[in-house]
Amino acid sequence: MDATILLVEDDRSIREITKLGLQDAGFRVETAADGEEALTRFRHDQPDLVVLDIMLPKRDGLEVCRAIRAASSVPVVMLTARSDAIDVVVGLESGADDYVTKPFEMPVLVARIRAALRRAQLTDPAETITLGSLRIDVPGHRVTVEDEEVGLTPTEFRLLLELARRPGQVFTRELLLEQVWGYSYLGDSRLVDVAIQRLRAKVEPAPDSPALIETVRGVGYRAGR
Repeated sequence: MDATILLVEDDRSIREITKLGLQDAGFRVETAADGEEALTRFRHDQPDLVVLDIMLPKRDGLEVCRAIRAASSVPVVMLTARSDAIDVVVGLESGADDYVTKPFEMPVLVARIRAALRRAQLTDPAETITLGSLRIDVPGHRVTVEDEEVGLTPTEFRLLLELARRPGQVFTRELLLEQVWGYSYLGDSRLVDVAIQRLRAKVEPAPDSPALIETVRGVGYRAGR
């Protein structure tokens, strides 16, 4: 694999070990040690994916992620030393596609990176999907609700598309992890739950009483017919 990864990590030992591991997996790796350097390297190197630590000097990872997302849809995998739900929420809200909790196993990080790169390379067919007042322009990667465009992250878009293509079908969290994030269930369903929460906040007229994305208690989620 010839993809270029921008690794942003302020801890030198973690940065060097992770860089070696990613190079061994076949990636080209550029590194940055703080938020400002990360944005400079991002603009210069134009990486295929960014591995981004949250806790960074100068500009934290969340701020860096927002800046990247404002300019590009390149996949971002967050590294966090904390796994509280609020950290997952904030990371996804900032535009991250996935997250890995420290300390992490290198095969797990590599698997997440490869899955994110595969998702980014998928070509959507020319189709338009309508779900109530919601309209999805698949090739244009645009979503409108009541004719007002809604800004979704790439992961939110894929999640909505997966549900909307099969209205009424119940998707388990495990299936959504496989279909949207591209890897098998790893024991943490919060990624799906938080992404659903953020998606509802953007597309549902009344997020506390969702009609477009319904919860099937004890099972998963489905798009309303």
